[in-house]
Amino acid sequence: MRTGFGRVLCQAAGMLQVQDWLPGVAREVSQPVLAPSARAPDVWGDGFSLQPAGAFSLREAAMFGFGQRHDNVFDGCMRLCFCLDGYATQVGVAVRQEPSGCVVGIVTNMTGQQAPVAAVAAQVARVLSLDRDARGYVELIERDPLLALLAAAAPGLRPPLFYSPYEAALWSVLSARRPPRIAALFRQCLSQAVSPRFKIAGRVMWSAPLPEQLCEIGAEGIAIASGIEPQRARRVLAIAEAALLGKLTARQLAETPLQEARRALQQLPGIGPFYAELILIRSTGLTDVLPANEPRFLALVGALHGLGRMATPQEAQAFARDWSPWRTWLTVLVAPNSIAA
Repeated sequence: MRTGFGRVLCQAAGMLQVQDWLPGVAREVSQPVLAPSARAPDVWGDGFSLQPAGAFSLREAAMFGFGQRHDNVFDGCMRLCFCLDGYATQVGVAVRQEPSGCVVGIVTNMTGQQAPVAAVAAQVARVLSLDRDARGYVELIERDPLLALLAAAAPGLRPPLFYSPYEAALWSVLSARRPPRIAALFRQCLSQAVSPRFKIAGRVMWSAPLPEQLCEIGAEGIAIASGIEPQRARRVLAIAEAALLGKLTARQLAETPLQEARRALQQLPGIGPFYAELILIRSTGLTDVLPANEPRFLALVGALHGLGRMATPQEAQAFARDWSPWRTWLTVLVAPNSIAA
């Protein structure tokens, strides 16, 4: 996990003046600007390669702790274990970065409905934010002294995402009002109870259960397997049912107007405004959504600008008005824990 950001943020705060940004209060647009797409993955046999357009560090992605991921050591391999889009297949992937910068993935495991490696490569690209041409992002950072200072503390960082909206929603329900380590234990127990055991680059791992697997054991089975209370188990089951109904598809959510997508996610049991924002921002691949209602981000904006209070959502919009189409990415850079859950 990343450390030492406090010192960098103190330096950054000294570079800013309130009058630099407060006069131009901005409003959120109904739909974010789309960042340009990167080149499609190259696929062969059980492997694929992704050529980053713009800076990228696999180490920074692997060490960025959020959700159930909290790795303290990076041995050159990022091990991914997840439900493939469509939620009928579980896969394991070992990902490494070559000295040239090229990212290479090997599919080590696949169970359930067989799927083409190209589908795995596309999802890994989204999860690592390698599906976007980030050269404009790099240029924006280089033009802004504050952003350049923050980027120097985490060179090549792009926001790593949840594997899918389904897995983000599953984490949201498991982690609500619970410390992350407890939620991670819930997820691990549930996965080990119903998912196959994978060995990825020498490490034993379990994917999150497929929605169908959770529906088969029902709320009572979920509670027994994970150790969670009955009400939380019913919410987990509702997430699985929503996924099978196609309500938690990354592309569909990304293409839906923001407010409509937020309302739809909040119809799911246990998903309020905070977790709806988490699912939308941290699993769909959108690059230009600002979490302007997220308290930790607002507090950090207020601290950076010496306001002596939490910034308002309107002030946060003004703070990031020149960041489009990279407002999500830059929020993660500025506030590494603000939407990391």
